Amino acid sequence: MAETTTLKKFESIFPKLVEDVLDHAKTYKLPEEFVSWYKASLNSNTIGGKCNRGMSVPDSVSMLREAPLSEKEYFETATLGWMTELLQSFFLVSDDIMDSSKTRRGQPCWYLQPHVGMVSINDAFMLESAIYVLLKKYFRQHPAYVDLMELFHETTFQTELGQLCDLLTAPEDKVNLDNFSLTKYEFIVIYKTAWYSFYLPVALALHHQNIATPKNLKQAEKILIPLGTYFQVQDDYLDNFGLPEHIGKIGTDILDNKCSWLVNKALEIVTPEQRKILEDNYGQKDATKEAAVKKLYDELNVEKIYQDYEKKAVGEIKAKIANLDESEGLKKSVFDSFLSKIYKRTK
Repeated sequence: MAETTTLKKFESIFPKLVEDVLDHAKTYKLPEEFVSWYKASLNSNTIGGKCNRGMSVPDSVSMLREAPLSEKEYFETATLGWMTELLQSFFLVSDDIMDSSKTRRGQPCWYLQPHVGMVSINDAFMLESAIYVLLKKYFRQHPAYVDLMELFHETTFQTELGQLCDLLTAPEDKVNLDNFSLTKYEFIVIYKTAWYSFYLPVALALHHQNIATPKNLKQAEKILIPLGTYFQVQDDYLDNFGLPEHIGKIGTDILDNKCSWLVNKALEIVTPEQRKILEDNYGQKDATKEAAVKKLYDELNVEKIYQDYEKKAVGEIKAKIANLDESEGLKKSVFDSFLSKIYKRTK
């Protein structure tokens, strides 16, 4: 029977991994004060999130095995999970600088922490480098070592392509709704979110178990990329229609000129007069103008449009899962688990 990890158990191995990375840095005679800085960066930027991506790796392996993991297996798969979290940390530290964000996980962003500033750019690079230090230490002898390395490199590149499209499509300081389209939105979502948040953990699990056949990887991609797209559309919906006490934050997509699913769907159906409302009010740091956009969303019945989308998207994902070929070791339960975590979520 498969076993689900807990955040407490998952976090318990991270201090060991931090020490591994620091020990490697010390081999270059890095002065102790800078070792301490690196340690603070690793801990501050990697610990504190929900770790859903990282925990999905041991959980997926357990479901593939249909059995609890041994202590060694858990450590190995959780280490792969923490590499995923380090990748996430690298993206978030960089993204916060690019977006001029103020807070992350309830604290000032890393670049706004005392005495950090633009050192955070190098800190982001070092978070990424930690992935490959750990990969070499623990997986150098694994048959899939090169595949694992290439997977991290390719996923990083894919995410950076998504970020490029996002930054150039919707700069915070220049609102141009002509830049927006559902085609661009889907590219941003697939490349900025779906590949590293959904495909990467499962691909890591398949490689760990030596069943990352071309067929299995393609089957996983065909389910997980639509699943990741649904997740982000859902996130955009919750930004506007979710309750702040449930989602843990106040949505800012309208204020921040985000190329969100909601504004793109609205642009598809607005009259010229309604488009003028969007052009005059979207992406402005003004609560009254934000309210005007929200009112327009209600008039356009965007919430019902989302509900119809969700029903169709989830139905298609369920059909893909039902038709999965398990002959090469892939299990439907892996994908059922992902879907159950996000279907009809409120936060």
